[in-house]
Amino acid sequence: MRCVVIDDEPFALDLIKDYIQRTPFLELVQSFSNPFKALDYLNREKVDVIFLDINMPELSGIQLLKALQSPPMVVFTTAYPEFAAESYEYNAIDYLVKPVRYERFLKAVSKASGLIGTTNQHQQAASSKAKEQPTEPLFIKSGSQQVKVLPSEILYVEAAGNYMCFHTRDRKVMSLLTMKDVLEMLSADDFMRIHKSFIISLKHLDAIERHDVVVGGKQIPIGITYREHFLAKLKR
Repeated sequence: MRCVVIDDEPFALDLIKDYIQRTPFLELVQSFSNPFKALDYLNREKVDVIFLDINMPELSGIQLLKALQSPPMVVFTTAYPEFAAESYEYNAIDYLVKPVRYERFLKAVSKASGLIGTTNQHQQAASSKAKEQPTEPLFIKSGSQQVKVLPSEILYVEAAGNYMCFHTRDRKVMSLLTMKDVLEMLSADDFMRIHKSFIISLKHLDAIERHDVVVGGKQIPIGITYREHFLAKLKR
């Protein structure tokens, strides 16, 4: 996993860097004591997980996380245990209290690695299945037109009032359909409802967070009533 460490305390920064370097499945790609430089880097580069100090002057870890366009997985680090509850509101993988012990660090990164592994396995299986079984195109009524859309192109479908919006990488197709109509149109092996307003393509699933998923670069919430079934399906 590609890692970035952000901490304004030199000792804490060096400690996490050392832990990353001694852990075989981790790669330290960058470290920052200046959160503004870190923000600029993370909005340009893709990483798997950031180790982020919460209590930093001028820009806190939580403020930095809110400012990111596509936040990666995050493990918060801080000397203040009272921040723990708030940190989990931002989909933190874990929360480490300084001084961080290596055993506790390893537990956090193992959780992160497990999430990435589950996502990658599912994506590989979906990709293999798609190659074996070409899907027939859908013709979706949009206004006076019947618009041809390949199921493999659909990233997610979003409810918008009385309409359903089919999102692909390069277009949106609006149709006067219900959520039930769309679920009947799409393969239950490749698509899943994860929220009252969203159906996602499992093939295009990029990341799973605590309360959200990322599909085609879009952060989509996981509804409480759908979460257990969704996670169970990914483990099959």
